[in-house]
Amino acid sequence: MANWTLKSLVRGIRTTRWPRRPETAPGITSGRQPLDGTWMPHSSRGPLPKRFRRSAHVRFVDAGASGAYISEVRLLDAPPYNLHRFGIFITASPRDADILLVAGPVTEAMREPLRKAYEAMPEPKRVIAMGDEAVNGGVFGKSFVSAGGVAQVLPVDFAIPGDPPSPLAIIHGLLAATGQTEAHPQEKQA
Repeated sequence: MANWTLKSLVRGIRTTRWPRRPETAPGITSGRQPLDGTWMPHSSRGPLPKRFRRSAHVRFVDAGASGAYISEVRLLDAPPYNLHRFGIFITASPRDADILLVAGPVTEAMREPLRKAYEAMPEPKRVIAMGDEAVNGGVFGKSFVSAGGVAQVLPVDFAIPGDPPSPLAIIHGLLAATGQTEAHPQEKQA
């Protein structure tokens, strides 16, 4: 048996304690919480109804984001974060999705596929703009090749700031969209 396999069996499953308790592991952060209210919903729809709190499906769409955003989303299913413990699952089809998680400034080539993915989703549906590029276009802004953010193409319900946001910040945004936590946390200063 490989040494790493034996070590893992002895150590057991290790998942971050966040959000029940503050996370103290080195290198793990819940992300910076902005003071300008960008965690708040951008529309009056708010979180999904209660029935989605323990079973929500997310469709991730890369609308021109860098590889860093994709790497952070891939980490959501990794053992330290374990997105499934919250009843949130990544799905491959927008027809099965309740939440559309979009990264990138929405390039010209991705405008129509993004609209089609949104239209294929069943109601009620929510859209989360993930990262600075998706929130306001980031360094690309609005141009002939960039829409300048997801809100220029679709109605955005939640925004997760960061470049890229950490996995815990993404999980917090997903929990806010499902109604499992507040949209704008008040962090306690130690």
